[in-house]
Formats: sequence, structure tokens, C-alpha cells
Amino acid sequence: MPRIGIYYAFWEDRWQTDYSRYIRKAAQLGLDILEIACTPVPAMSRTEMARLRDEAADLGVMLTAGHGPSAAQNLASSDPAVQRQAIAYYTDLLERLAFMNIRSIGGGIYSYWPVDYTRPIDKPGDWARSVQNVRAVGAIARDLGIAYCLESLNRFEGYLINTASEAVQFVQEVGLVNVKVMLDTFHMNIEEDSFAGAIQEAGSRLGHFHIGETNRKPPGQGRMPWAEIASALKGIDYQGPIVMEPFVKMGGQVGQDIRVWRDLSQGASESELDAAIFKSVAFCRQIFA
Repeated sequence: MPRIGIYYAFWEDRWQTDYSRYIRKAAQLGLDILEIACTPVPAMSRTEMARLRDEAADLGVMLTAGHGPSAAQNLASSDPAVQRQAIAYYTDLLERLAFMNIRSIGGGIYSYWPVDYTRPIDKPGDWARSVQNVRAVGAIARDLGIAYCLESLNRFEGYLINTASEAVQFVQEVGLVNVKVMLDTFHMNIEEDSFAGAIQEAGSRLGHFHIGETNRKPPGQGRMPWAEIASALKGIDYQGPIVMEPFVKMGGQVGQDIRVWRDLSQGASESELDAAIFKSVAFCRQIFA
């Protein structure tokens, strides 16, 4: 049975929060995984990190991490000072994640997010710099036992890796076994010719998989071809995390960054949001079984 998870921000409008309540919520809703944002982690005390680690372990919830790097954390930057700063940031972050027993980090962790398209884009130059620096950071992650998963993002949020094919090429150039491909059905729906084809192309390099409907509602509420997606994952014998990443609420930094400009939840209360996820978990267990 696959491990099914959710990204905490389904309920939140901030990138920084106390993850303790969402660890408990994940357990109550029958989820195997809670994915947290890395944003608050560098400021956490060892005591706080240990508390979250132990609480998750006690409740049988696996923690994974997602990150949308700021421009100051851009491994692809043409500014050597920014590159050094980014490597220092990831060095500290990865050590903290390992202490929290988090063994997977994913996202646009080869560039920055969201991209400022008012600035010139140098994709070949940024690609070369990013490969070199991801190799350095990926080696640190490898030594800590962490999978470093590079997410293929749609063209409106990123430019360096938009498809599974590009992600595979990038990972091959990095050349580290723990640097893997990450796919997300929302981005795939925009960029890929075929869901199954993209999953098959990623193959054994697929390390993390995000799921959601075409409008980012929870799985089972829309028109995503789940049977095709599940069949393709089974076809490559994917054993990694399957994490829901729905966004349905307006407001706050999360709503602004994700570009949620209408209330997709239709005014749902927290208990109604919980009920929607409980139903989606059952759907996922059935479709991915």
C-alpha cells in the first residue's frame, strides 16, 4: 500500500506555523505523511525540532519537506556571493532536516520560486551553474541520508525544469543517486504531453510525487486521469511518497504566492476541510492500491 500524505498548507495561509497541530491532524485523518515547509526550520531550536520529530514518530507520521527557495537561496544565480549564500543555507537546512529524521526534500531547490520574469532569463547559464551547485548540495544530502528531489514546475512558476524529460536530463548531469526527479500532477497537466509518458520517462529516478486536481483541489474532486496516473506509477514500481498538495483558500502569503484568487473551498470551515481530505485519502488509497 502506498504512503499517502498531505502538504500542511492546505489549511494555512502562512509559510510559517506550528507543525505540531498538523502532525496530529494528519494522524487523525489517516494520512501516513505530513509535508512541511522549510521556511521556519532554520529558526527552530533543537528542542523544537526534537519535539516535532518525536511527536511524528509517536503518531506514526512520516515527515517530508518542501521548499520554494528565495532569490537569496538561488543555486543557479550568476552572482557567486548568492551561490555561496545558497550553499551555506542548504548545508544548515539539510543538517536540521536530518536531525528531525526528515529524509526527503523536494521543490524548485535548484533555482528560486516564484521566478521574477521581469528580469532577464539565461537558461543555459543558469542550468550549468545549478547543476554544479546541486551536485555540491546533493552530496551533503547524500551523506545525511536525504533524497534531494528536483520538482518539474510549470512555465509560469519556473523556467529551468518544466518537464520530466528536462528533470531526467538535469539529474543525469548531476550524477548523484540521491538527487532525484519530482513530479506534480498540477504542473504535469500544463506541461506534459502524457501523464503516463512523463512518469515512465522518470522511471527509477522518480523520488517524490505530488498529486492534486487540475485546479489544485484535493484528488477525487475533478477531472485528473487518476487511473492512468496510478497505472503508470505501478508500471515503474514507484514506492516513494505520494503527497497531496491542494490549495483552495484565498488570502495570506500562501494564497498570494500560489495565485489563489477565488475561494475554491466555498467558505468551508476547518472541519469541512478535514472531511474533504478524509474523503480524498480514501479515494487515493483505492486508486493507488
